[in-house]
Amino acid sequence: MNNNVQDKFISRVGAFASAHCLFVRGGKYIATLSGGADSVALLLAMCSMAAEWHIEVEAAHCNFRLRGDESDRDENFCKALCAAHGVALHLVHFDTREYASLNHVSIEMAARRLRYDYFERLRRDIGADGICVAHHRDDSVETVLLNLVRGTGIRGLRGIQPRNGRILRPMLSVSRSEIVGFLDSLGQPYVTDSSNLVPDVKRNKIRLQLMPLLQQLNPNVAQSIFETSLRVGEAVNVYDDAMGRAVAEVVDNVPDAARLDGAAGAEVSVETPVSVSIPRLLAQVSPESVLFSILSPCGFTSSQVEMVHSAMARQSDRTRVFASGTHELCFNRDSLLIQPLGYGVHTLSKRVPECGHYSFAEDLKFDFSIAPTTADFTPSTNPLRVTLDADRIAWPLTVRNISDGDRFTPFGMKHSRLVSDFLTDRKRSVFDKRRQLVVADASGRIVWLVGERTDNRFRTTANTRQVLTIGVG
Repeated sequence: MNNNVQDKFISRVGAFASAHCLFVRGGKYIATLSGGADSVALLLAMCSMAAEWHIEVEAAHCNFRLRGDESDRDENFCKALCAAHGVALHLVHFDTREYASLNHVSIEMAARRLRYDYFERLRRDIGADGICVAHHRDDSVETVLLNLVRGTGIRGLRGIQPRNGRILRPMLSVSRSEIVGFLDSLGQPYVTDSSNLVPDVKRNKIRLQLMPLLQQLNPNVAQSIFETSLRVGEAVNVYDDAMGRAVAEVVDNVPDAARLDGAAGAEVSVETPVSVSIPRLLAQVSPESVLFSILSPCGFTSSQVEMVHSAMARQSDRTRVFASGTHELCFNRDSLLIQPLGYGVHTLSKRVPECGHYSFAEDLKFDFSIAPTTADFTPSTNPLRVTLDADRIAWPLTVRNISDGDRFTPFGMKHSRLVSDFLTDRKRSVFDKRRQLVVADASGRIVWLVGERTDNRFRTTANTRQVLTIGVG
């Protein structure tokens, strides 16, 4: 009977690993070992499969120094277990409380960061193909319930995934009771972390309090939730494929630094500005879902996405600028513009006392020069290199950002205009206006709206004797 239990358990773990292509023939894998029932079962199952799969197994144990003698007991247990089975064991000790204090994170988060950072370094050092962790079916069910309580999207309802990069989970198809039954059939002891028996965190409350209640309604509730999570996972794959195509249809001018990845949820990660066509977005089956796929990787919350979506229907709300911790968004006619916070903005007011070369930033250089008018002189038509009547301009000059109330007389016109109105007519966005620079003379008169238009008052004429040339690059 015991052999049947063992064979069935190992067969189920192997079948799940095979179905999800977790192991490669001839590979090396790290089994993370805490000494608890789950990790002990994982190590023994992998050792049992090693010959059939032609894989090499090594173990890794982290001592977080959080439970005094109990932590040392766990370490000694892992040493003895690995010695008994001829498995190489890698050990590491952490001052978890000190790390948590220095990095201003919880003890739980500190332990998570420390162990996964260590496992990845170890994997690279020994040339392992993957890091196997002992999450099982009940862990995945708890994760589904946790995410449901938190109000997650559909991805959270998939539960724990078999693979996350180099992190592999071969035991997701077996339950905690099956793990204990497997170990009992072997007569294999394991250690118990006393902190897991106290319902002081959400996951333990679900495990110790909620699940027993749900089992009264359906004794097989854990398996039902797990199977549902697998079906949700398949639905997410379909959703991701459709969303990836929808995002590609509505996002314009995606730069090389950006990424459109339908397999990863149609994620758009922008390091330079991108624009989203509002008409094409609204033509999608679910515009708000597409918008969420675009904005959530940029740090925007669900409530912000809802507000942006609502603002599309109200012209008065389109003057707003929305910001996350890393990005900002504005409306520009029939488009949404998304960019990193402060992208391309030079906040400056620099005095230019005389002609010469001026470098105001690594990517912002100005050149000022004056020369007599020649017989073959023709005004510049290059928007980044302008020619003006030098005798009409009072020095020193100033290069600065535009200000509220700035006015100038655009080239070819007789009357002055607000700079802001001129830029609006030029279809420039809020972000463009924020980046806009001007060159003003000593009287405060704008002589050049940089890259856009010179002031008509300073144009060259047949009577111009000296030409001021200003270039920017």
